[in-house]
Amino acid sequence: MIAGPVVGVNSAVDPAVDPDALRRAQENALVELLDIPAVAAELGERFRAAGHGLYLVGGSVRDALLRRGGTDLDFTTDARPERILEIVDGWAEATWDTGIAFGTVGVRRGDETLEITTFRADSYDRRSRNPVVQFGDTLEGDLVRRDFTVNAMAVEVHTEPGSRRFVDPYGGLAALAAGILDTPAAPEDSFADDPLRMLRAARFVSQLGFTPADRVVAAMTAMSGELTRITRERVQAEFSKLIMGAHPRRGIELLVDTGLAEHVVPEVPAMRLAIDEHMQHKDVYTHSLVVMEQAIERETAGPDLVLRLAALLHDVGKPPTRRKEADGRVSFHHHEVVGAKMVRKRLRELRYPKHVVDDVAQLVYLHLRFHGYGKGEWTDSAVRRYVTDAGPLLDRLHSLVRSDCTTRNRRRAATLQRSYDSLEDRIAELRKQEELDAIRPDLDGNAIMEILGIPPGPLVGKAYKHLLGLRMEQGPMTREQAEEALRAWAAENV
Repeated sequence: MIAGPVVGVNSAVDPAVDPDALRRAQENALVELLDIPAVAAELGERFRAAGHGLYLVGGSVRDALLRRGGTDLDFTTDARPERILEIVDGWAEATWDTGIAFGTVGVRRGDETLEITTFRADSYDRRSRNPVVQFGDTLEGDLVRRDFTVNAMAVEVHTEPGSRRFVDPYGGLAALAAGILDTPAAPEDSFADDPLRMLRAARFVSQLGFTPADRVVAAMTAMSGELTRITRERVQAEFSKLIMGAHPRRGIELLVDTGLAEHVVPEVPAMRLAIDEHMQHKDVYTHSLVVMEQAIERETAGPDLVLRLAALLHDVGKPPTRRKEADGRVSFHHHEVVGAKMVRKRLRELRYPKHVVDDVAQLVYLHLRFHGYGKGEWTDSAVRRYVTDAGPLLDRLHSLVRSDCTTRNRRRAATLQRSYDSLEDRIAELRKQEELDAIRPDLDGNAIMEILGIPPGPLVGKAYKHLLGLRMEQGPMTREQAEEALRAWAAENV
């Protein structure tokens, strides 16, 4: 975060100094410390020479102040789209105006891709979220329609040192320093214009660790139902960014507490109703958040969307399978099967790609399989099936299963971890002995047809499946053993 002295007035300064003047001086000094890309300053100089201002705006300014790396450079200007094209003519290596009706021109120079948008002063119909595009005449008028104050700051860009103007009419710099998420206008108006901003608020809580202002939380709670106006694709994009953030638990908790989760992943708040099978004080919802956090700690190659979704959703099948047994204990029989179906349905509804849907659902389906391992009684066949069913998801399954241990009983936790260590050791040992990650029958389809003298068809598939089952149960066979097993099967089935 930004250091406190940058914002506000230093109490040790002579009280005769104008506080507003001091604040402006501090802001200007800060702006000169910002790492403005050379291409931005060069472009800004062209606009200034043409009699127009050019401002780096929005997330570009926020991330520069936070020293967060970013590749997107967004600009705003008083120049109209046609004028923008004239100014960059001969400087830009390529331009595109697919958003020109909305005032946006794309520009490429070298490796940099820029977007330049004319000041906007839109109005919204507040039903479809489609704006009635209106170009504005002031930078302040453009900034007030931004989603949050931390994104409503602008820096004038050009090459002359010491004269860049910092524009922050809605207290974005102070909010950034305090880690507060607030809206430039009344949050009710901002969210009515674009309900997706409510989900974006939770995303920024996750990504940047911000705390939403009380009035923002109140508006999100009162208006959560407005999110249904937004397409599933846009909702999914924001939700995925939230899940991939540095603090996804905080973002999820905000969604649940405000009621927004009911319109994104209703299965998550539903887990608050189910006390887990150990009858401890935590509920399944809290347990799932802890599992997600523990899974994140096990990530080795950056944020993993599939693992995080699986960790969050692995127990969604518990509420519908909850039963109270005769001894007073609560059971959730087959919740992994029910949960996998629920996850598949929800992720499809959110328009996730098929491979994400399949992978998350499979992890949810398999996450309890290990608990049948006991004290290592699994046969080699059972270990092979575990590996084969997991396939390329095996490492993620390892992480999920280990993360699913949230018991406070240290002895029980240690026992579970030792058991899984044992399973992983057995998997490693079998890998040394056979091609465990690519188990296939000892005879392929062509060999089956040649040996049995049959044409391609369903019978070949049945024979292949039979040999695969034998491979699982018995391990690798010689060619002669496989042929003998095939002929024995054919004698009864062909």
